[in-house]
Amino acid sequence: MRSYPLYNKKERRDDVSEGASKGRVILHIDMNAFYCSVHAAEEPGIYKGKPTAVAGSVELRKGIVVTSSYEARAMGVRTGVTVRQALSVCPNLILISPDFDLYRKYSRGFLRIAGNYTPLVEAVSIDECFLDITGSSQFGTPVQIAETISRRVKEELGLPCSIGIAPNKLLAKMASDMRKPDAITILRRREMPELLWSKPCQTLYGIGSRTADKLLRLNIRTIGELAAAEEKILIERFGVYGAWMKQAANGLDDSPVEPLHEAPKSIGHTTTLPADLTEREQYRRVMLNLADQTTRRLRHQHMVSTTVQITIRDPDMRTITRSSTLPIPTDTIEDIYQVACRLMDAHWKEGNPVRLLGITLQGLTVKKETPLQLDLFSYEEQPKKERLVTAMDILRDKYGEGAILTAGMLGDDPSTLIRNKKVRGTSLQKDFLREKSNDGDNDY
Repeated sequence: MRSYPLYNKKERRDDVSEGASKGRVILHIDMNAFYCSVHAAEEPGIYKGKPTAVAGSVELRKGIVVTSSYEARAMGVRTGVTVRQALSVCPNLILISPDFDLYRKYSRGFLRIAGNYTPLVEAVSIDECFLDITGSSQFGTPVQIAETISRRVKEELGLPCSIGIAPNKLLAKMASDMRKPDAITILRRREMPELLWSKPCQTLYGIGSRTADKLLRLNIRTIGELAAAEEKILIERFGVYGAWMKQAANGLDDSPVEPLHEAPKSIGHTTTLPADLTEREQYRRVMLNLADQTTRRLRHQHMVSTTVQITIRDPDMRTITRSSTLPIPTDTIEDIYQVACRLMDAHWKEGNPVRLLGITLQGLTVKKETPLQLDLFSYEEQPKKERLVTAMDILRDKYGEGAILTAGMLGDDPSTLIRNKKVRGTSLQKDFLREKSNDGDNDY
């Protein structure tokens, strides 16, 4: 594999920023095999240098591999395979149950380090972020800043990371992917033809396999062919996304780095199921858990929702989303669950297999700023109900998700959601970053 260039300390910053609006310099930090690396940092004697994988139902030898260490990847263990498949290619694989509280602690740790060098830090997920360091020259050149962040993350947290340096977010993301683990890579726009144009379209960040297949039908196989394609044809086939793809193939991206200051626009939770579901009562139980998770997070943000969207994916990876607007904003599990089930019943035929389910709450507003219409026949009970829900949330925050369950959550849950404190979130949930940490002095 080609050794991609590190930044030469004598180079001018303008060289990196060529072609970018306002001469920006963007870093993308990608924590390598994050979940497994966190466990190795916590218990190096058990996990460091070993083939490990974080998976769902470890005790039952079921579920899906969420991530694996680089030692496990060398043995053929990949994200998304079943635990059974992982063990077949790597019999000495060490399986680890997820601990999302621990991951959040380390996530806050590397974001804190990143924030020491610029206030413009955008958390993309629990294990990656963008930094705009255009105005951070007092800390050194871009590569010096990247080297310092990488060193501090390793020394203070015990974690490896890959960092991309580029004139925009798109190229910074692709640069960080070029060499893993533990590397710093620069990607300039003028290097796109040499380094990336010969690669398949799916290599371009933001283009998935289904879009790549559609491009193939237009005889567009490589990023270079996409860069040279007629924009009119792309727009006719893909709409505004087609225009974006052509720009991206040419290394153009003006999107800003957006710090996590604003309230979330949506709150979602999805789960990939260990076995395909076909029965109505099975997916209703999963929907109950998803409604519980999303409304809990909604209440933590002191917000209410007016729109419920469900996501359904079948074993062939076909995905549909359906949504419904509520007459009254809400933050209760009952309201969200009822709408989610109604959408599921209306748009999914019982007997058809389901691989993944999700609920996303949209149309969010701050609860205290939202006029709420009380039911004429139950308004006296509403304050009591809210106090009860608040008390339940406090107990579950303190003692874990399994401290209090509704009747519908009892029994065998067919989803991969493990109802305990340690697996309260997923890698795509960032709202914990807005919350004040409860870890005290032990928090990074």
